[in-house]
Amino acid sequence: MDGVPRVPEQRRAGSSAEPAALSFAVLGPVRARRGEEAVGTGSPQQRALLAALLLREGRTATAAELIDALWGEEPPSQALAALRTYASRLRKVLDPGVLVSESGGYAVRGLGEGALDLAVAQELAAQAEKARGAGDLCRARSMLGRALALWDGEALAGVPGPYAEAQRVRLEEWRLQLLESRLDMDLEQGCHAEAVSELTALTAEHPLRERLRELLMLALYRSGRQAEALAVYTDTRQLLADELGVDPRPGLRELQQRILRADEGLAEPPSPAAEPASAPVRPAQLPATVPDFTGRSAFVAELGEVLASAEGRVMAVSAVAGIGGVGKTTLAVHVAHQARAAFPDGQLYVDLQGAGAASAEPETVLGSFLRALGTVDSAIPDSLEERAALYRSVLDGRRVLVLLDNARDAAQVRPLLPGTEGCAALVTSRVRMVDLAGAHLVDLDVMSPDEALSLFTKIVGEERVASEREAALDVVAACGFLPLAIRIAASRLAARRTWTVSVLAAKLADERRRLDELQAGDLAVKATFELGYGALEPPQARAFRLLGLADGPDISLAAAAAVLDLPPEETEDLLESLVDTSLLESAAPGRYRYHDLVRLYARACAERDEWPPGERAAAMTRLLDFYLATAAGVYAMERPGDRLVDHLAPTAYPGLGFGDRHEAQDWLYAEAVCLLACAAQSAGRAETLPRAIDLLWAAHDLSESGANSKGYEATAKALLESARRHGDPRAEARALTTLVNVHHVSGRFEQAGQEAERATLLAQQAGDLLPVCWASNARGIIALYQSRHQDGEAHLSQAIEHFRTLGDRPGEASALCNLSRIHLATGRTGSAVALAREGIEIYDAMGNSMRGANARYALGLALTQSGELDTAAERLHEALEVFRDSRQRLWEGMSLFRLAEVDLAARRPAQAAANAEMALTVLRGIGGEWRRGNVLTVLGRALGGIGQTGRAQVCWREAMGIYEELGSPEAAEVRALLTPVQAA
Repeated sequence: MDGVPRVPEQRRAGSSAEPAALSFAVLGPVRARRGEEAVGTGSPQQRALLAALLLREGRTATAAELIDALWGEEPPSQALAALRTYASRLRKVLDPGVLVSESGGYAVRGLGEGALDLAVAQELAAQAEKARGAGDLCRARSMLGRALALWDGEALAGVPGPYAEAQRVRLEEWRLQLLESRLDMDLEQGCHAEAVSELTALTAEHPLRERLRELLMLALYRSGRQAEALAVYTDTRQLLADELGVDPRPGLRELQQRILRADEGLAEPPSPAAEPASAPVRPAQLPATVPDFTGRSAFVAELGEVLASAEGRVMAVSAVAGIGGVGKTTLAVHVAHQARAAFPDGQLYVDLQGAGAASAEPETVLGSFLRALGTVDSAIPDSLEERAALYRSVLDGRRVLVLLDNARDAAQVRPLLPGTEGCAALVTSRVRMVDLAGAHLVDLDVMSPDEALSLFTKIVGEERVASEREAALDVVAACGFLPLAIRIAASRLAARRTWTVSVLAAKLADERRRLDELQAGDLAVKATFELGYGALEPPQARAFRLLGLADGPDISLAAAAAVLDLPPEETEDLLESLVDTSLLESAAPGRYRYHDLVRLYARACAERDEWPPGERAAAMTRLLDFYLATAAGVYAMERPGDRLVDHLAPTAYPGLGFGDRHEAQDWLYAEAVCLLACAAQSAGRAETLPRAIDLLWAAHDLSESGANSKGYEATAKALLESARRHGDPRAEARALTTLVNVHHVSGRFEQAGQEAERATLLAQQAGDLLPVCWASNARGIIALYQSRHQDGEAHLSQAIEHFRTLGDRPGEASALCNLSRIHLATGRTGSAVALAREGIEIYDAMGNSMRGANARYALGLALTQSGELDTAAERLHEALEVFRDSRQRLWEGMSLFRLAEVDLAARRPAQAAANAEMALTVLRGIGGEWRRGNVLTVLGRALGGIGQTGRAQVCWREAMGIYEELGSPEAAEVRALLTPVQAA
């Protein structure tokens, strides 16, 4: 970082630390503080003297040098006297010994560590350079971020004199160098989309700075926006020719050529790392290893050696294959824990559920992994290919171990492999992955007799086994030497102090004789399950059977209590006792899961033994009621006064309560997968179908979250099909209502309108007014998007009337705000403002902050059109904060888009471009193409305003392509924007 102004750390020799230390700031207005108290630094000339001394690196400045610094070539006649007066005044307010007279001049001495913000910035920049040289980009970026945060506007702001002016220029140049270095690391870390917004604003502020243009081109190219990247070069070349009469420097020309030929070296950064964060995110997701791990020493050594070789290889992959219950997961987790020290940047774990009917989707797993590595939701792309590419970028340069447990096949695993040097993957599966290129394959067989006996002994106890060694060998042989079977059998014996090993052997032999037509491995497992299950106390056996009925990867304690219809404390005791028998696993505190073989067995037991048979359905109904009641509570807490909760199907089982809406939101998103699984599972029975649909309705925030949108849509479609099969028009209307929102969020307005129309007809036939209200409201806003303003106003007027009939004030406010937008689109700005304000009044009176944000959004639009731009920006910023806090990605992105429109109207094109770019990033994968076209149109206008006309044309062409494909009338507007440019 050449040209860095140097100020060495200055310490007061021999002094002790003072309670209120003196500190100074020059990276902004010149200030002094004693602790938290501001110290007056006097007139501008007096501050100029203080700044000159602070920047002299502790050296003495002569009177002549200081006079020249303050006044230049035309000092006043009494300059020396004035200088002495300033020094005297400063000496009075500073600590003794800080401002000293020496050799006819002055100096600032004895400052403590970190007393000058510039010195702190220099130290942070030096640390960043050192960390970057060592390959620790996360730390380097963090250090630069902290250094840049020390600036408070323009350095030496308001300080007069030629010296201060020269230092201002130098400090600003240094700040830009630091900023360029940090942005360069942003791109190295794979944060291309996020960097585009900042770089767009910076290139507008510093149009002739070619390094910023180069970084912008690279960020755009890596974001998949090649045409815009090339347009930046065209704009830059034209600007340099017009302003300076020169061509772009060689580096910029070379980058343009590399983009033109799609140089593979540009596609991914050379050393990417985690999403920007104040500190590196180091996930530690490995499950706990079993304390009685036994044997497998050769496999442990073999796998450990492969993992240890990861540092010097592109990637180390080991795939462990074996039958169910053979101990693949136990071995892999044990080896992974032993290898943790070799992977200091973290360990990722996922159960891919490959042996079940619904294995985990790679794109869902990648989303979870990226979040665990620190990537924000808005930065996670939608497609599997993009997620996999970002995942590899985030991991590159880091040493992370990935444990992929219970994989279905190699196709499921491939996108989840790191693919970078220093990382390793450990895979377990029931199939041998011969088609996983480069993998080290390990075939895990049953235990040897000695290993099996050792495991059995560790669980049961040496004393009991020693006297009955032969019987113990019979037991482990009856278990087929399978670790899972041995663990279950031994756990049952350990819990029965009156049993001998011989009794266990006899019981197990009896169980085996009752089984037929089974393969050897399955025989051993099922025989062991029968033994373990048969020895359970009745309450334990009931819990084991019923909990196995629930779909979903795991189950929470509260949900399990609903299934069993027991208090949480009693439920926890039962579940922990099942964990002790190894029939159930503790996935995390308060969460439990079955091994997939055990789940299948538990379900078979429920079908065979649960009496009366209706108890199975009753258990699943209680679970559905629990989820519906809790989701309704979350909805009510987020939207006070909303009447939806009064129109949901009644529940016989209560839900959870929450202290605040953030806690409620956390529950909803944490339980999303299990909640959707329960809704889908309940679709098959006519008596639970209405509640399943209502559960989806109450949890409709999941449809807008991005992470759960696809699962929500798939569940909604399954419920709709079930409603049609059962011939239930009321249920069908409600299912359609949930799908209307899905299509609306995804920008599929034609489908949304059709579904809303059918929902209205069905709900009217069924006498169910609430779906009529919601569908009419949706039809109104969809008509607005399709420029059918008269239809939209009619639908919204009906919605307002229906909501008022129901006494649903928040629903009424929603329709009023949508009607405000119809008025705005038809030129009735005054009434649009009034309608939006009426909506805000209703929401605020009910304390409904989240829906109130939608009203503020509508008011912001109306105020923008009425010319009240400052107030419009205030309302939109208020809405933006709430949407971000509520995890409403769609509306967060749309608020940024609307702020860009305000900035354009206020002639702030650089800020408009930055906000539009942020909107594109947030809306990636959500909102649909029509909304993307709108953002691109505004972005083009903003870019035109900052002189980036070539890039503006690219944005408009893309927007026009979107509109033409959709048949949207906005195509004509964009075509008009392009026409003058094309004519020129």
